[in-house]
Amino acid sequence: MEKKESSETTKKEPVRQERWYFGGLAGVLAVVCTHPLDTIKVQLQTQQRADYGLVSMAVKIVRDDGFLALYNGLSASCLRQATYTTTRFAIYGAVKSGKKDSNLSFIEKVSLAAVSGGIGAFVGAPADLVNVRMQNDCKLPKEKRRNYKHAIDGLARICREEGSKKLFNGASMAVARGALVTIGQIAFYEQVKQMLLASGVFKDNIITHFSSSFVAGGVATLITMPFDVMKTRMMNAPPGTYNSIMDCVTDIFKAGPSGFFKGFIPAFIRLGPHTILTFIFLEQIKKHFGYIKADKQE
Repeated sequence: MEKKESSETTKKEPVRQERWYFGGLAGVLAVVCTHPLDTIKVQLQTQQRADYGLVSMAVKIVRDDGFLALYNGLSASCLRQATYTTTRFAIYGAVKSGKKDSNLSFIEKVSLAAVSGGIGAFVGAPADLVNVRMQNDCKLPKEKRRNYKHAIDGLARICREEGSKKLFNGASMAVARGALVTIGQIAFYEQVKQMLLASGVFKDNIITHFSSSFVAGGVATLITMPFDVMKTRMMNAPPGTYNSIMDCVTDIFKAGPSGFFKGFIPAFIRLGPHTILTFIFLEQIKKHFGYIKADKQE
């Protein structure tokens, strides 16, 4: 009897699959929480001299333009996540799930993350441009402010006033940064999570998700800072300021090598929590809304 029962069809544990838009949704939820830190980071990176630190810059923004100024460009930031993050997570997930065993080596994870991040950054470059401008607008004299009403207004005005090509100003830096940040975030998150679970000490729960994403956020910040600074400078620069990437590099280098890491602390404070929240939201979305595929084992 026991033999007969063991030979009967048994069900495997349900497998939850990630839908293509889950990454973008998690990114939008995360950026709503961390946007003020991103605003401070952008303003720190675009100042020519280190006149303000993290706290003093936050105080200055609130004092000069009010608390809501910390949320300047939120619509563009959400649009960026909806384009950039959705694209990179969708590509990464599609290629990974296309493999027979869905297991990737670390090199494969890094390579796939780089490609996914680069493509995602290019797709999200227009929203990123509007985001940087809206966040930095309150630093400009009132007569020079662009005063975009929202992200779509910003995109339309750039096309009308500066030409559609301007939407991809700084896109080369964005693509390089997108590739690196996706390596730091997705590849390292998956690798660290895999190692923690393999240790037998950690379970697939929020503690593991937090630990893995904390490491991923640190790695992503470290390897992307120079590109992030250059991207921000090029996207925010008036027309004709930089004729090439080297012009931007030369300008930043006037302040010494440290100029490429300007705003490192706020960048980590922003990217770290954003990475953590993105993956915690993503894991919870997958847990509660993921498509359940009940496989059977004969």
